[in-house]
Amino acid sequence: MGNLTNKRIAIAGSRKMAEMGTMIEKKGGIPLERPLQETVKCTPEEMKKEIETVIDQGTDWSIFTTGIGTNTVFEAAESLGLLNEFKQVIGQSHIASRGYKTVQALKKYGFVPEVVDGDGTNAGLLNALQEQDLHEKSVFLQLHGEPVPALENWLEEKGAVLSYVLPYKTTVPQPDVVAQLVDEVIAGDVEAVLFTASPQVRVLFQEASKRHLAAELASAFNEKAVAGSVGKVTTGTLNEHGVTRIVAPEHERMGALVVAVDEYFKGD
Repeated sequence: MGNLTNKRIAIAGSRKMAEMGTMIEKKGGIPLERPLQETVKCTPEEMKKEIETVIDQGTDWSIFTTGIGTNTVFEAAESLGLLNEFKQVIGQSHIASRGYKTVQALKKYGFVPEVVDGDGTNAGLLNALQEQDLHEKSVFLQLHGEPVPALENWLEEKGAVLSYVLPYKTTVPQPDVVAQLVDEVIAGDVEAVLFTASPQVRVLFQEASKRHLAAELASAFNEKAVAGSVGKVTTGTLNEHGVTRIVAPEHERMGALVVAVDEYFKGD
């Protein structure tokens, strides 16, 4: 038995929910399934326009932000019969990358980025790009499942001409569950919420903002329900929303997240 006896632990991700729930139960906790978002892979046809546009117009910079998204874009180009043209355009541009998985994905297609973040976060990527002259430069940006305003706004403020591709779509399958979790956190009805991807944080705070409860939700995380974060990107998103009390594992894995939260409650 672990340190989670009778503690209610909400799981915000839809992937590996059963496995995480079993781990929580083995440590004495009560897992609560609260899926906030699902990430749905786009079809090659849905990305065709963006891929054809960058091939036709070229780009000064290509910025890739996730390994799985990078692979998906190149696979879509291959499926459309455009891989060689797409690789040629990307290869003629400056390449920037966020995250070690993204570097590995680019390497598979023969590319080594010249600009790499220092810590796997959007902030780290922006810091690495800080000295680059992006004024009136065309930038092709690979996002993951949704727009990232902080990243896009920063690039536009630097004068970049931005285009982007979304290889995945973030959907909210059960809006009522999102509202329920906002209420549970604020009321202190859960001891922890495990976030396994940054879009989950944004979805939760978007719901809270609609109800003018964003500040109250952040305070509840800092004082009542601890926020568990699977990794640096998710932690950064929590920080952006005012959450400072965060438990995160050294290794960015879902199982390690459960272990880290269990350790947090040791002696509680």
